[in-house]
Amino acid sequence: MLRITWPFHGAVLNRHHGTQDGTLRITVRGECPPYGPVTVNGTPAKAASGEFEAPVTIGERETDIVAVYEGTFGRQEHRVRVVWDRHSFPRYRFSIDDNSFFLRDVALKGYDSLFDCFYLDMLRTLNREYGAKFTVNIYYEAIAEFGEPGFLLRDFPDRYKAEWEACADWLGLAFHAYANMPNRPYQYAAPEQLIRELDIVEEQIGRFAGEQTLIPPTVIHWGMIVPEAYRPLYDHGVRVLSGFGHPMSYGYDVNYWLDHARSEYLWNHDCLMDFDSGLVFSRVDIVCNNTPLDRIAPTLEPLAADPNHAEIMDLFTHEQYFWSFYANYIPDHPQRLDATIRWVTERGYKPVFFHEGFMGAPE
Repeated sequence: MLRITWPFHGAVLNRHHGTQDGTLRITVRGECPPYGPVTVNGTPAKAASGEFEAPVTIGERETDIVAVYEGTFGRQEHRVRVVWDRHSFPRYRFSIDDNSFFLRDVALKGYDSLFDCFYLDMLRTLNREYGAKFTVNIYYEAIAEFGEPGFLLRDFPDRYKAEWEACADWLGLAFHAYANMPNRPYQYAAPEQLIRELDIVEEQIGRFAGEQTLIPPTVIHWGMIVPEAYRPLYDHGVRVLSGFGHPMSYGYDVNYWLDHARSEYLWNHDCLMDFDSGLVFSRVDIVCNNTPLDRIAPTLEPLAADPNHAEIMDLFTHEQYFWSFYANYIPDHPQRLDATIRWVTERGYKPVFFHEGFMGAPE
């Protein structure tokens, strides 16, 4: 049977995947039946021993690659579509999940400045030191736990709005979920519930932090939503969803219910386009709260050396581990962020927001 094995349908290609100079020239590879010629986008392919390859020139943002076999086994056709990240450059996005504690802290303490809160001051320090940008994914509700009171986002004051807006070029707030619990709140939820709760959080962000600070979500709590929610999220302005496609004993997880083949591909590549919805799925490269200081460089080094992972670093952590009252508090969590951001900065990666351009690169 005729099949294109590379590139994968939905692959996002960049300068690492071919020769780029005004166009991107790649070599398409695949499997084919014997006893008949194969063409790829009209160009005769080199075929032998059940495999074929052919040069293809990519000149558009999206390109269909069509292989055709005509021989003893009849006419067969296989096509894939790919995306060319034409203006790609080495870049990183830093996302922080599960945020609610710092909002409660600012609201209850009534600080003169947002940055009297140690957490926000830490992020500002990293911005000043490295130019880092942060996507801060927030909840509407913080439940009472660990001796701390409950908190609702509607109780956050709007008197810091000017300060939020002044930092919007490097500090963005995005919906994560209505609350931390239950776990996996949208894994089986109807799209209407997800969009309704997204609207609730975004209304509050606009109220207290201004529209400049509000950015589209890129991580939905637990990285699981029904595929029927893809298009509603795209229509709401979402362009990228970050997760893992993590291989587990029971299958792939934290993968937004992508099928097995796409989950496997995403686990081994920076990103993947879903053409039906327009969403791009990005693979998280490191979770700082799970990565000890001495493992940060060994975690990132093989990714930077892999052409399929090198271009985009999707960096990630969770807020709760910064707080000493939290049961699993990590005292050196700030140092882990510093080490991670310093590592990518020293290797030429630039900070971006995924909602700007194509995953932070010009379109």
